[in-house]
Amino acid sequence: MNALVPLAETEVPQNPLVPPIPELVIGLIAFAIVFFFLWKKLLPSINKVLEERREAIEGGIEKAEAAQQEAAEVLQQYKDQLSEARHEAARLRAEAQEQGAALIAEMRAEGQRQREEIIAAGHAQIEADRKQAAQTLRQDVGKLATDLAGKLVGESLEDHARQSRVIDRFLDGLEEAAEAEANVNGAAR
Repeated sequence: MNALVPLAETEVPQNPLVPPIPELVIGLIAFAIVFFFLWKKLLPSINKVLEERREAIEGGIEKAEAAQQEAAEVLQQYKDQLSEARHEAARLRAEAQEQGAALIAEMRAEGQRQREEIIAAGHAQIEADRKQAAQTLRQDVGKLATDLAGKLVGESLEDHARQSRVIDRFLDGLEEAAEAEANVNGAAR
């Protein structure tokens, strides 16, 4: 045991955290090689991929903003078109109401004109009927007067010219008497 003890006394105790120098040098050389490889080869590839992603994201955001702006423009166009369509519909509705009112007025005027024509035709027919009735009455009264006068005078009044003169005188006398009576009644009122 004695032999073992002096040997332990001569050894310097080693720190477990510090590696031996040759391992440290080999580790540093390996780290430098790996670092150089990563710095020259891998880091540019990673930066390139990251840059592409950043551009893709920014491009996507720009595209999204452009699409959103285009959608807003399209929405505004639709709103404008809808507003214009509403104004057009209101204009057409007002125009239809005006046309309807004009058509109603035209139909009323046409109805009034037809009514006036019917009334005028009725008056004309009444006047024609009155004249025909007066003529028929005149003939009948003339014939009766002629017959009566012939019976009173005792001679025949069959001569047409004489008959017409007698009838005309008789009817003129009746008309004058009717007018005189109307004037007397009108003055009395």
